[in-house]
Amino acid sequence: MALCCAISNEVPEVPVVSPSSGAIFEKRIIEKYIIENGVDPISGKELRVEDLIEIKTPPIVKPKPPSATSIPATLKSMQDEWDALMLHTFTQRQQLQTARQELSHALYQHDAACRVIARLTKEVTAAREALATLKPQVAVVAPQPTHAVEGGVAAGATAVGMSGEVVARLQERATALTQERKRRGRTVPEGLLPPDQIRAFITLASHPGLHSASVPGILALDINPSDQSRLLTGGNDRNATVFNKDTEQVVAILKGHTKKVTRVIYHPDEDTVITASPDHTIRVWNVPTSQTSVILRSHDGPVTGLSLHPTGDYVLSTSTDQHWAFSDIRTGALLTKVSDSSGVSLTTAQFHPDGLIFGTGTENSQVKIWDLKEQSNVANFPGHVGPVTSISFSENGYYLATAAEDACVKLWDLRKLKNFKTIQLEEGYVIKELCFDQSGTYLAIAGTDVRVYLCRQWQELKVFNDHTASATGVRFGKNAQYIASTSMDRTLKLYGLE
Repeated sequence: MALCCAISNEVPEVPVVSPSSGAIFEKRIIEKYIIENGVDPISGKELRVEDLIEIKTPPIVKPKPPSATSIPATLKSMQDEWDALMLHTFTQRQQLQTARQELSHALYQHDAACRVIARLTKEVTAAREALATLKPQVAVVAPQPTHAVEGGVAAGATAVGMSGEVVARLQERATALTQERKRRGRTVPEGLLPPDQIRAFITLASHPGLHSASVPGILALDINPSDQSRLLTGGNDRNATVFNKDTEQVVAILKGHTKKVTRVIYHPDEDTVITASPDHTIRVWNVPTSQTSVILRSHDGPVTGLSLHPTGDYVLSTSTDQHWAFSDIRTGALLTKVSDSSGVSLTTAQFHPDGLIFGTGTENSQVKIWDLKEQSNVANFPGHVGPVTSISFSENGYYLATAAEDACVKLWDLRKLKNFKTIQLEEGYVIKELCFDQSGTYLAIAGTDVRVYLCRQWQELKVFNDHTASATGVRFGKNAQYIASTSMDRTLKLYGLE
């Protein structure tokens, strides 16, 4: 409802109300009336200016008085409006062009900043990897010893022979292991993960900083049987690295080989590791001091295979010099060295779980079984095509898994001396290493990818494709609680349950 002045009957610009009569007035009119008469014009009662109550209302917009009262005036007004609109449009166009230039410059700056950030991130990552490699050298690695026990120093050194005491130790250990295995029977170890949980494995960690980035590639892997948190790797950078997966810290970097480290073994009972290299040597290391304790020079060519005897005192090695050697890691003595009658290079070696026989692979696709005490070849397993790359005995000692450059894994029954199963992989699949778990329940394959099979059924359980290059090593943790793999992509990867 519109307000109306009680005196002028017009809408007041500044309305006020009289508390005496409740009437509404224009403020300037009622003030003049009160000054002259001193009373309310409606009620006649006494009223002062201070008693008036101002009413808060929106300001009144008065209509613009008509200026175009003729057609020429109207046209002039429209022309003025058009000119103003054109000027405003021109100004807006200029502002738009300026905004576009500023936006283009900002986008260019953003792109340049992204490139700089990407480069700096790459440099930071490389620096961190280098730092991870250098830290142990400062904190852990002790100076290399000035003297280490050397065995077979001269090329083609004569073997000292296997004494009756050594043979007795080998037989005693084999008897004890056989009895222990019979006592266990086919009992599944307590805590062994079932196949369904192996299928649920995911990648838990990836560690790229264990070896030098300048010469990429990890070539060998082993796990400490007595401390499952410690892993051992051998790299293209000529170093071996001991790594703690729980603390994610490098424990030791073992430097001494003059060529890449291709085979590594972690001693099951001591903080000792054994490494082999194409530099013709086998080194025995003390991990706490990072020092070489023994250097074995049993071969005249690159060492291609390495296996520790169950006694923990002797090591088997093969070489391109067409010989296998049996050496004492305590004294560095070469006990025996036997030539392969086929006259071809040996590519790999593995002890049977009892330690009285062992297998070797050859350049011409043969898998050979040897009697250690008699130092004689007792069985041959032909069938592969290409050099044999890896062999692995099952824990019960009944089965042997072999692989070569023919994209297949052959399973052999050592009791019947025949091939009872062949796992054929895709054409072009490269197999670098085979490994049974400690219970003989699972078989892992490392190569183009990492695969896990359930033994007896030989059913594929899991495939890991995380490596960006060929996998070179694979190992099971205790009771298959986790799986570790290494690759030419310079990473150590760990797989397990989330």
